[in-house]
Amino acid sequence: MTTYPKQALLLALAAATVAAGLTATAAPAVARPAATAVPRLDWKPCATPGGPAAQECAVLPVPLDYDDPDGRQIHVAVSRVLSDRPAARRGTLAVIPGGPGGSGVQRLAQKGAALRRELAGAYDLVAFDPRGVGASTTARCGLAPEDRYLTSLRSWPGPDGEITDNTARSRRTAEACARNGGPELRSFTTANQVRDLDRLREALGERRLSAWGTSYGAYVAAQYAQKFPRSTDRWVLDSTGDPDPQRVARGWLANMSRGADERFPDFAAWAAHPDRDRDGLRLAARPEEVEPLVVALAARLDREPRPSTTPGVPLTGNGLRQAVQNALYGDTAFPGLARLVTTAQDPAGTPALPPELAQPLRDEDAAVMIGVICNDAAWPHASADAYRSAVRKDRARYPLTAGMPVNVLPCSFWKTAPEDAPTRITDRGPSNILMVQSRRDPATPLFGALEMREALGGRARMVTVEQGGHGLYLGNGNACGDRAVTDFLTTGRRPTEDTHCAN
Repeated sequence: MTTYPKQALLLALAAATVAAGLTATAAPAVARPAATAVPRLDWKPCATPGGPAAQECAVLPVPLDYDDPDGRQIHVAVSRVLSDRPAARRGTLAVIPGGPGGSGVQRLAQKGAALRRELAGAYDLVAFDPRGVGASTTARCGLAPEDRYLTSLRSWPGPDGEITDNTARSRRTAEACARNGGPELRSFTTANQVRDLDRLREALGERRLSAWGTSYGAYVAAQYAQKFPRSTDRWVLDSTGDPDPQRVARGWLANMSRGADERFPDFAAWAAHPDRDRDGLRLAARPEEVEPLVVALAARLDREPRPSTTPGVPLTGNGLRQAVQNALYGDTAFPGLARLVTTAQDPAGTPALPPELAQPLRDEDAAVMIGVICNDAAWPHASADAYRSAVRKDRARYPLTAGMPVNVLPCSFWKTAPEDAPTRITDRGPSNILMVQSRRDPATPLFGALEMREALGGRARMVTVEQGGHGLYLGNGNACGDRAVTDFLTTGRRPTEDTHCAN
């Protein structure tokens, strides 16, 4: 993924704490009644520049509350690209975006042409914007712009690990979402995204779907396979987080401390290579000097933020730390990060902020990002002292993430309890899942993906790619990893046992 991928960016908003545990029940989601009528989809052309010319869009009505399937309906925007080789078509492949908050319609526009080439017409391709996203029904929390910057939504501690501002912001965000979000915001859950996907399957007239879910989308896909196993055909989980039902989203961000620590040496080796002298991006003579340089620069920016090319938005220490996290998702982002570091070190330089740091997110985007992770599971109401202690320990062990992954978020002050217990992923179901995973993934680290692999048991095979980055198939992957996924989707063949691809 060349620039920082939005779906991985949104996934990273899930937060965790090591200070307190959760006693939520680990039972599967309870099945809800189905609506009595399956809607008809009215497809219309919706191609975008750079996307497949044959892309079409429609609107799918879904129940606001699946306990009342014939009650109030909201809508999700759906999209498709039909197979261009009808004789080769074997089914429909759902493209499930990351997030929470990633757009399936955009994802299909970005990847549809590549999928068509790779899969040789074997599938119609479909996707949708989950409720809360894009052209689907949305909600607003009414957050002030200063609370919608990524460095605010991500709970980066203040200088020296202070969390007073984080705690106050988290509390007022939860209160604003309770006041303004309404039943729409409360319906933004992984469980409802799974139900909406099955509603789309019904509307398409398909008995079974195949799927490619990436990042948070891999977790959605795993939940779907658990709840609707008989509706799954060939199922790909790309870059997967730990499915522990007692932590769910809380665990994803906590794992990023170690994930970033394991991934950063790839950037350090790149930034210290003599080839960087040619473009002025060499940060140090040796790889082991790069991390101390970046950590010290961030601390200096904590004390003295630098004016940037975006008026009124300086480069702060946390802005630099967030830029580091963004860049670790793909090697193609390394030059931009090195350029930012180089410019920030130059007393005469004016740093250019990455686009995702230069302006606040839309209120609707912030609402769904927060809403899903806070609605999916009950969060512990740990004391400020417990969070402060967790931050202090984590930032000492992992300076690059500075305690952010275990800091307080609005979910600790959320006003409503989850309507569904988190789903426990098990080995019960058809053996039709292929996992593909980077060895050094900064967002969904390998050790978390191995927890998903263990939970799935004989249902899955796993291909580990010996490289860094997040989101592999047709993105950060290599020829071996891409071939394993393509072979599975087109022929049904998987490795007979877990295997790996060399870099």
